Amino acid sequence: MTRREIREHIFLMLFRKDFHEAKELSEQIELYISELEKPTLEEYSYLTSRFQAVNEKLNEIDIILSETSSGWKLNRMGKVDLTILRLAVYELRFDDDIPGKVAINEAVELAKKFGGDDSPGFVNGVLAKLA
Repeated sequence: MTRREIREHIFLMLFRKDFHEAKELSEQIELYISELEKPTLEEYSYLTSRFQAVNEKLNEIDIILSETSSGWKLNRMGKVDLTILRLAVYELRFDDDIPGKVAINEAVELAKKFGGDDSPGFVNGVLAKLA
């Protein structure tokens, strides 16, 4: 899998989080990964550990987003945009291996693919304040 594909899978895994109870989450993640085309052990490990890392920082990420997205409460944001922003904030603030410009660009690409017409501009605008 390419880095972009991995990021997309992590986004989709995170997106599922908002629709399931915490006790169902690990089962949902296993189900999602089982539907992929035979991920290698390394890919499986990376996907699950990355999902857990973002999930563990979610409260901190949401605080950062709340402070940054002036005029937008998190519960008013679309689930797709919010999930993209959460992943991007994790990459910007907690992952030293990903350059900021790459994190923002990849978030905008996810917004183009999965979000609405206004999503790319909205995601870019919020993340530009963090860069």
